Order: sequence, then C-alpha cells, then structure tokens
Amino acid sequence: MQDILRFIHNTNFEDLPAHVVNQAELCVLDLIATGLGGSTLPASKIIRDHATHMMGGTLPLLFDDRTAGPMGVAVAGGMSIDALDFHDGYNMVKGHIGCGVFPALIAFCTDQGQLDGQEFLTSIAIGYELGARLGTCLHATASDYHTSGAWVAVACAALGARILGLDDNQTRHAMGIAEYHGPRSQMMRTIDHPTMVKDGSGWGSMAGVSAAYLARDGFTGAPALTVESDSAAPYWADLGDRWYIMEQYFKPYPVCRWAQAPIEGVLDLRRKHTLSSFDVDRIEVASFHECIRLATAIPGATDEAQYSTSYPCAAAMVRGTVGLKEVSPQSFQDTEIIRLSTGLRMSEDDHCNEAFPDQRYAKVTLHLRDGRVLVSDYKSPIWTAEAPPAETELRQKFHTLAAETISATRRDAIETSLAQLKTGGSLADLTNHLCKSVS
Repeated sequence: MQDILRFIHNTNFEDLPAHVVNQAELCVLDLIATGLGGSTLPASKIIRDHATHMMGGTLPLLFDDRTAGPMGVAVAGGMSIDALDFHDGYNMVKGHIGCGVFPALIAFCTDQGQLDGQEFLTSIAIGYELGARLGTCLHATASDYHTSGAWVAVACAALGARILGLDDNQTRHAMGIAEYHGPRSQMMRTIDHPTMVKDGSGWGSMAGVSAAYLARDGFTGAPALTVESDSAAPYWADLGDRWYIMEQYFKPYPVCRWAQAPIEGVLDLRRKHTLSSFDVDRIEVASFHECIRLATAIPGATDEAQYSTSYPCAAAMVRGTVGLKEVSPQSFQDTEIIRLSTGLRMSEDDHCNEAFPDQRYAKVTLHLRDGRVLVSDYKSPIWTAEAPPAETELRQKFHTLAAETISATRRDAIETSLAQLKTGGSLADLTNHLCKSVS
C-alpha cells in the first residue's frame, strides 16, 4: 500500500516518460472532442441543468456558461462526455478511464486554484494508471460486470487526495469511501435497455470527488478492496514501470466499442466490391456474446443508436461512415438504414467469444440482391493500443467533431492551450475556452 500512496502523492512531471506526457495530452484532446459532441445531446443538457440547479457553486462547468460545485462539475462533465460513445478506453477493464478522471480533475484543480499545467498532465497520467489497475482488479474479483463508474470513483478519489494534499491515512479513507459509495451498476442492464445512465462514469466521477472532500473533513471509510486486499496485489506490482495510458484504444466511430469490428467488416466489403446499400439484401454479423446483446434495431434515442450493433452497421453500409450525424435523431427515419438494420441477423461465434475481452472480433456476411454472398475475414476495431491512430488522425478527429459545435478560432485556442500545458502553460487558459456553451 505504501508504494501506491507514494505513486499517488510523489510522482512528478519529471518522472513521466516523454511519450506518456504526449499521450496524456492526446487523451485529453480526445475527451474534449467527445465532450463537445456529447454536449449537443439531450443527456448532457439535462445533467448540466441538474448540476446547476441541484449542486450549486461557483466553479465553471465544462461546455457551459454556468457554474456548480465540485461534484456538479464532475458529474456533468463525465456524463456529457459519456453521452457520446466516442471516447478512449482500455480493453481489460471493458470501459473508460479518462471519461471520469478528466472532469474530476478539472473540479479539484479549479476549486483549489491548482492551475499548473504540468501538474494537471501528471495527474491525468496517474489517473489512467490507477484506473487501469482498479478496473482489472474489480472485474477479476467481483461476479457482476460493473460499469466504469464503480472503479473510476476510486481513481478520482485518489487524485483528489493528491490535489487536496491529504495525508496517507486520509487518502486510504478517500479511496475506501469511493469504492463503497461508487456506483456498482450492472453494465449489461444498460446494454439490454439503453438509456442515459450509460457507463456510470459521471456518477463515479462525482462519487470520487465527494469521497476526497469527505475524507479531508474526517469522514472514514472501509479499506478499498481493489487496492488493499491480498487478491489486489498482483494488479499493482508494476505500478510506475508499465504505463497503461499507452494501452488505451481510441474510437473512429461514436458507438460502443463492441460494435466497431462489425462496422469495419461492413465498410471493408463495401469498399472492396464498390457496393451501395441498394446492392445488399441483408447483413449477417457473427461476433462475441456481448456484441450480440447490442440488439436495438430501430433506435428512438441516441443512446439506443450508440448501444446497437445492427443500426450502426446499417448506417455504415448506407452512408459509408458512422459519425455524430448518424447517431442523432435526424438519421433515425432513414428508411434505407432501417431496412438493413431490421433485417440484420446476429449470431455468436466461438472464436470471438474466446478472444474477448482482450480482442473484439467479428465476421460480416453480405447477402446481395444478385445472389452473391460476400464474407469478410475476422475483423477487429481499428485504432487499437497495438496499432494506434497517428497523432494527426486524432487531431483531425478533434477538429472534425469540434467543427460541428464551436468556431475555428475556439478550436485552435483549445488545441494550443492544451499543448502549452507541458511547457509551463496554465490550466486556466484551457478551461477559459472549455467552460463556455456550445452551439
């Protein structure tokens, strides 16, 4: 436990390898892009209104002109990012670290006036390292598949302990409170019934922020089992040596990661055979069990479109891509997308099941109207940790998504102020551009 506490409190910017610093910047840029897109969706508007009205305070809200308290900043920021399923993730936790860590850190830093850019990036990197280990430990030791909020709460509490300057005992209590109060919500329930609760990241962020302030004020909590139990020890053995922030995937499409391999299969066959959707009678997808559970064919809301396999595959066949427009209500009445989505058939595949969660494979079959049957190879999502996107691709993703919500001047200012954090820039310069409403 002492090694973990030292890592939380004593890691400095100079301790981070250069590639880790660069990755932290890119992860934040990708989270900002996702949050900008997510802030246009109903879930974000509702939670930002909720934070303002029910969690009042003077701290600026991400993607909004209003203010709230630290817990409000965390929950509204986390759920705004999570509203659009476009953010980075880590296969072995079956979820997302940065989505909860980033807004919690914004809340702590702005509340405490800790605006040093290098400290912010250091804390981002620490948050990813903690989250990766907490999540893998929880999945290995708990019977249910819990959402990201369950374990990211503990990471957020630890970051709060760092920013608030808590002692070791208070830090242990903060992490224990967060683990106990964190949302142990069952992920497959929202897969079967897609709604705005999504991955629980915002609620976990809020729970972690609350836990840190409670511990500062003397509130006590039971030890965090994902940190202090004997069974947790193997997950912390390489802390400070292996940097899990380098093992995150990124998303080229704003839907659940489980649906991205089938999309790749559809697009690959579409390109290779120069097809249009009108050439296709029906689509078949063979994949792992969880992918097949994403079963909404006719979405009535953007959350249902994002937690579906059939709908984005159909959209990819019709539009040649899947973006913010495709998962927004304006596309739900596209009769050609709905034809292919309702006709799509899914089945489980043993090879795909055996490889999950380390790999997310799928095989796609297109039955054409002229009688031909085209079958893809086993496909996996692109932009993996093993074959990551180029930095230019991630920056282009940011500009493409941000172009739908903010001006070019503001986009450039966000990118510039973020880049300057590692060379002495102030976090205030970044938040001044982030904490404003979007179109």
